[in-house]
Amino acid sequence: MSKEFFGASHVPLSPAVRAGDFVFVSGQVPVGDDGKVVSGGVAAETRKVLENVRKTLQLTGCDLSDVVKTTVWLRDRDDFAAFNAAYAEFFPENPPSRSTAESRLMIDIAVEIEAIAYKPV
Repeated sequence: MSKEFFGASHVPLSPAVRAGDFVFVSGQVPVGDDGKVVSGGVAAETRKVLENVRKTLQLTGCDLSDVVKTTVWLRDRDDFAAFNAAYAEFFPENPPSRSTAESRLMIDIAVEIEAIAYKPV
């Protein structure tokens, strides 16, 4: 199976890797093009993270409709309802399978999301 690597990062990872018909998107964080974390709480951060997931998927010829699995880390389990409401905006029908955990994150953010997409080549 061949692999293609997409995007560049300032840390040792590839933002996305296509392995056959699957695309693996590294954990995305709520950082804008200016390099700053968006403000506005977990809902605003979730929207930005999913916009970043979408942008990374587009590098590979995929979109959110191709996502089959996400893994989510929340800083605070009390943010779950607000996170869920924002997340649902991006997956209004047939949402992907998902795992969600409360976790200490590497930078001062409320949410991080990684995704796996399926789109035959």
